[in-house]
Amino acid sequence: MAHNNDRRDRSQEREEPELLEKLVGINRVAKVVKGGRRFGFAALVVVGDGKGRAGFGTGKAREVPEAIRKATEGAKRNMVRIPLRDGRTLHHDNKGNYGAGKVLLRAAPAGTGIIAGGPMRAVFEVLGIQDIVAKSIGSSNPHNMIKATFSALNHIQAPRAVAQKRGKRVGDILVKREDKAAGDAAAS
Repeated sequence: MAHNNDRRDRSQEREEPELLEKLVGINRVAKVVKGGRRFGFAALVVVGDGKGRAGFGTGKAREVPEAIRKATEGAKRNMVRIPLRDGRTLHHDNKGNYGAGKVLLRAAPAGTGIIAGGPMRAVFEVLGIQDIVAKSIGSSNPHNMIKATFSALNHIQAPRAVAQKRGKRVGDILVKREDKAAGDAAAS
């Protein structure tokens, strides 16, 4: 019996490398009952490994720490892998939306840093993105912004995956950055 528990503990250790957790928001909600108000808390947390995996989760409980714990567990269960270019930015620009939350994500050159609003910044930090320009064009509700951000990130495709789908080489798909800059200069 002890042997089985031992195996489970080891698999959990192997499964969870050092994860970064960011608390995005806490809401206090009140339920009016006969004797007065009952307060509860709702937490929104993003979790990532800093190497291209991230997830978000929500949790509700009567106490703040319990709500945060539930949200963190949910975030760990919902982690997704996002392909990054050079481990620091996105491969291409993208838009995402969820409800009234709309976001625009743009890849950026090295040294730009994370230029993004609160909830989106938390997602990029735990994801390990260092250079990105992001704009929220809709609801400023953190839940909708994070869901819209993950919607955009889930549609990011690595050039290798696109090349494989089309049966071509990566070099055929990627326009050389110097060639593109020369083409843009000639066009203007």
